[in-house]
Amino acid sequence: MSAFAHYSLSAGPREGTLDRGVHFFYYVGQMGKRDLPGQFEQLVLTAVLTLGDDAYGISIHKRVRQLAKPRPVSLGAIYVTLDRMEDKGYVRSWLSDPTPERGGRAKRRYRLEAAGERALRESIQIGQRISNAVGASRGRLRGEAT
Repeated sequence: MSAFAHYSLSAGPREGTLDRGVHFFYYVGQMGKRDLPGQFEQLVLTAVLTLGDDAYGISIHKRVRQLAKPRPVSLGAIYVTLDRMEDKGYVRSWLSDPTPERGGRAKRRYRLEAAGERALRESIQIGQRISNAVGASRGRLRGEAT
């Protein structure tokens, strides 16, 4: 959303005019919002990336649980996050062919899209800069071994 705004410096009203003084016109714009993935979304994106062709709900859940240890991860949180990331264009899903192992039901498979790759790469770069800054501070975080 953008608009032109008008700002007026006025020395007070004059008869027959709305105001007097200098008028400044300036452009008010909104920077494009770049929504970087949060930590949990980063875990899910990483799982989808590393699983490749085997990325579906249960396998993603298993991989995220491994990555997030010791934090517990619910299967419902995985599906909610996958839906949200599909809306953002980070992942794409489709139904596979039905399989006999699943009683003739199809699996919903997921693939990382270019936007998801960019978001994950940018998140990794920010994490690396944070790590470098902490290391360069010559200080230790509380509880960290010396």
